[in-house]
Amino acid sequence: MTNEKTTTTRRQFLAAAGGVAAASVLPGVAKGFHNSVDDTIRVALVGCGGRGSGAAVNAVSAKGGNVKLIAMADVFEDRLSSSFDNLQRAIGDKMDVPNDRKFLGFDAYQHAMNVLRPGDVVILTTPPAFRWVHYTYAIKLGINVFMEKPLAVDGPAARRMLELNKQAMAKDMKVGVGLMSRHCTGMEELHDRIKDGAIGDIILMRGYRMHGPAGSAFSLPKPDDMTHLEYHIRRFHSFLWASGGCFNDFYIHHVDHLSWMKDMWPQKAQAVGGRHYRYDSDGKRYIDQNFDGYSVEYTYEDGTKFYFDGRCMNGAHGIYSSYVHGTKGCAVVARSNDIGGPQAIYSGQDPTVGQPVWQSTDRTNPYQNEWDVLIDKIRNNQPHNEVERGVYASASSSMGRMAAHTAQELTLDDLINCQHEFGPTVAELDYNKPSPLMPGDGGLYPIPEPGIKKDREY
Repeated sequence: MTNEKTTTTRRQFLAAAGGVAAASVLPGVAKGFHNSVDDTIRVALVGCGGRGSGAAVNAVSAKGGNVKLIAMADVFEDRLSSSFDNLQRAIGDKMDVPNDRKFLGFDAYQHAMNVLRPGDVVILTTPPAFRWVHYTYAIKLGINVFMEKPLAVDGPAARRMLELNKQAMAKDMKVGVGLMSRHCTGMEELHDRIKDGAIGDIILMRGYRMHGPAGSAFSLPKPDDMTHLEYHIRRFHSFLWASGGCFNDFYIHHVDHLSWMKDMWPQKAQAVGGRHYRYDSDGKRYIDQNFDGYSVEYTYEDGTKFYFDGRCMNGAHGIYSSYVHGTKGCAVVARSNDIGGPQAIYSGQDPTVGQPVWQSTDRTNPYQNEWDVLIDKIRNNQPHNEVERGVYASASSSMGRMAAHTAQELTLDDLINCQHEFGPTVAELDYNKPSPLMPGDGGLYPIPEPGIKKDREY
């Protein structure tokens, strides 16, 4: 691996990102107000991409009202500005984010959280590599948190998040995790019916997410006017250190909600995967670390199997759904996408034949439901912490990914105790620092070599 030689300054980085002079985006830490008769729950957004902006809309729309967005933070000025403009159009009367509460930089998350007070909420929606860093600071301040999945991209991060969460629970912080399937009312009803024996004993589960390339999963070489670090953060799905790759970010919902139907986490995995297309239609080489196809056999403690297939290929047959089969019938968990209903139970093993014996009717939005629950728990000071299951969902996803990348059978303990840390420098990153992963000869990044590298993914 080569070392990045860079003299990029903070000003140059920001200028490349959005054409803004650095001096104009270096506000001091704003002091939060506090009024004993003010019951407003104030929100800071850290990570202003599409998911973060969506979460901000859900936050201020939560039942109970009196929720206001007051601060925003990102490392890219263009992302922050775009998010601000879009949010102003969507929720203008529910946000109060003056220029001195718009923060840019790798330390911007600290400034955004500093304007909050106990009882307020920070939204953490940066690439997941930074999740434990930002959670550490939220715990220091004792503020409530909503964080997107995945919560960890490798074993060291999973262990760190579990330890950090003990501190959060000791402070009675309310913490929501963006695995919205758990707040899909149709899935909640289906889970209860499965537990009551509606399909008998579970004998098999199936999940599929197969479609064309999505997000930033496949990347061509970086532009010459961009640092490796900026490129990796903007194209985070392409790099294991930043996101856990497309497997973790795309497939975690199926791993989570099917394990929920079983009420246990898979204990081991074996898998296959490969890369069929290394060049785009113009012959330019992709340099990311993802496979374009994965097939994982997960095994639970009682021997039950869960088969997951993921694929990112144009022109291939598309399937995006999940199913549970039992001794007395089967169930459709997600009819389309990650949460698409209606959820249903059938008396036979083929959900395309006959009429369901039960079908969900609720059409509420799980993305909104998870925020309704979090805000309610904050207002009523009731326990609410979804981090542990978020970590295990992340680790279970990583176990399947690592099984494919190494061509080894792995246990969940193997993954959690794995010593390969993808991004050991994430807590110290700044604009002029090298990325945790640097390219080698020809600008290529290390890719998994199944059967050759057996105890690490690259």
